[in-house]
Amino acid sequence: MQKMPSTHVKLARKTLLSISLSVSGLAQAQMQPQEVSFTSRDGTPIKAWLMEPTDSKAAEAKDGKKLPTVIALHGCGGLYATTGARQGMLNARHQAMAEMLVGEGYRVLLPDSLTPRGEVELCTQKIGARKIDQTQRRVDALGALQWVAQQPWADAKRVAVLGWSHGGSAVLASVNGKHPATQAVPERFAQAIAFYPGCAASEQANAQPNAPLAMMLGALDDWTPPEPCERWGKAVGAEVNVYPNSYHDFDNPQGRLRVRAEVPNGVKPGKGVTVGPNPEAREKAYLRVKELLKAAFSASATKG
Repeated sequence: MQKMPSTHVKLARKTLLSISLSVSGLAQAQMQPQEVSFTSRDGTPIKAWLMEPTDSKAAEAKDGKKLPTVIALHGCGGLYATTGARQGMLNARHQAMAEMLVGEGYRVLLPDSLTPRGEVELCTQKIGARKIDQTQRRVDALGALQWVAQQPWADAKRVAVLGWSHGGSAVLASVNGKHPATQAVPERFAQAIAFYPGCAASEQANAQPNAPLAMMLGALDDWTPPEPCERWGKAVGAEVNVYPNSYHDFDNPQGRLRVRAEVPNGVKPGKGVTVGPNPEAREKAYLRVKELLKAAFSASATKG
């Protein structure tokens, strides 16, 4: 494995020191967070945060069923905030989603695909120059699925995958039933949800999802435009939700609409990309996520 540069080591150490602040916030949201690790299918040791409701054991004893699990895949910016007051902590988007999912009674696993491979972020790197692409993200997601399925607290038939942007593309890659890496894993996701993924590669490869798939897209997204996802989604029978007046990162609970000039990719390479929240779209997308997971997990429980 590539040795982590000193700057990345410092950030990783800061992450471990400051994560307690984030954990404190999570605890207030009725979560029990813990650091866990598993091995990716390419052999890379991956660290992750596992969140579960504080009353998970009581709930399982009452219902006689194990809680479902959602694996959440970060975007090109990584799992943690790298600037501002939240630096080294779970970024606001990840924490908000984890709080919502745990509030629904699910366990949540948040793997870190970047720092184990010596990277902090990929957003400012040109796509063709990145050392981490969907080859690594796919095997991390599948490794996480297998790890969850082996845990005594897990119901292997009720595991979903969700991701944002680069992690949304990882969702598409991890449920591509035509890819050999996916075919090699006997477990299947009960539901896949991708927020503003890049769909061009899936469209070109004629990828075929092996799990129910829903995509949450911003109509005005100039980083990962919705059109390829709309075309491909229609071709493979995926659910496609396009939210008007919305850009990339529309579900972020913090921040403002801005142009990221340092991002070299997007619809107009070199011109930057627009990112920022749309509270109305976020609310609708969260509601749909709740509906999709409830239906998928209920169906899986019935089949089991």
